[in-house]
Amino acid sequence: MAIEEMKVRDAFRITPSQLSDNRGHFFEAWRLSELTEATGQTFSVGQVNYSVSKRNTLRGIHGTTLPPGQAKLVTCVRGAALDVVVDLRVGSPTFGMYDTTLQEAGSGIGVYLADGLGHAFLALTDDTCMNYLCTEEYVPGTMVDIQALDPALGIPWNTAEPFIRSEKDAAAPTLSEAVAKGLLPTYEQARASYVPAGKATV
Repeated sequence: MAIEEMKVRDAFRITPSQLSDNRGHFFEAWRLSELTEATGQTFSVGQVNYSVSKRNTLRGIHGTTLPPGQAKLVTCVRGAALDVVVDLRVGSPTFGMYDTTLQEAGSGIGVYLADGLGHAFLALTDDTCMNYLCTEEYVPGTMVDIQALDPALGIPWNTAEPFIRSEKDAAAPTLSEAVAKGLLPTYEQARASYVPAGKATV
């Protein structure tokens, strides 16, 4: 598999190598040792989530306060989605930057997001199912919501159709509003929360 750092620092795209024969195909989605080596962080799963969405559903941008934080490994397991990572860490060299990944179920491509990064996606097909492996259990009241249509971010959703969104996502503040309200973690807080490889028990 190939693990490459994205335009957003501490976000990584994982592209598996597929082996095909007359039965179909097989691939390793990710391997802990290789993920740890590439990210410099130890990844342990504390919670697994699935979301199922209609076509043109826009979810996010969602992050988590520090503490508790919540690193994620996100994969499309059915359908297709335009997956987006946004750096929400104030003071980060890539603060406010985003990167996109086309995730299709057959590709096995996954995206790893460290603590402090925001995540959003646009469902490109009906019945799109996304799988989230999360390092921490969800704690009510710790989610950070940022406006996915913030013109200052300029994320290219590339559709003229109306989005299907939750009221909460539609009412989310812009990035600058979130900064002014002190809602976002700092780069130093986020980096301090990362577990160095080899320093924790998985």
